[in-house]
Amino acid sequence: MRRTPAAVVSTAFFAAGPGVVAVLVPYWISGWRVRDPLPAPVMLPLRLLGALLALAGLAVIVNAFVRFVVEGFGTPVPIAPPDRLVVGGFYRYVRNPMYVAVFAAVIGQALIFGDPWLLVYVAVMAIPVVAFVRLYEEPHLRATFGAEYETYREHVPGWWPRVRPYRP
Repeated sequence: MRRTPAAVVSTAFFAAGPGVVAVLVPYWISGWRVRDPLPAPVMLPLRLLGALLALAGLAVIVNAFVRFVVEGFGTPVPIAPPDRLVVGGFYRYVRNPMYVAVFAAVIGQALIFGDPWLLVYVAVMAIPVVAFVRLYEEPHLRATFGAEYETYREHVPGWWPRVRPYRP
């Protein structure tokens, strides 16, 4: 796929995918109302940590989408996958940076707003996401990229980032 169409499709999917999952649904759950389930001296550092997680999650998601277009000549959308295996950027640290970033952004909102229901949402959301990765994405990547993907998979963890970047 050429970069311009990939960029357009990726932008639309960004709004429809992570935009809904990490912004709209958390808003529906929490109303973005600030609650104080713990004393103020405890909530302040939790809210700061939450802001850091939410902003970092957003930065990682945007970077990963750009990576798909620039490095992979495709999109994160399964119907328009990349032509090349994406192993740069945050993909050097973890195989699923978009999912990890979405989880981090929602956990960050849970901390910012003091809403435990957002933590329940992350736990429930993780079930179909992990199943999709295991049952569709990984077999598809194995079939499409073969030994290149297997080598990458052996060196880069799926869900918990490694400390040093992978260098193919």
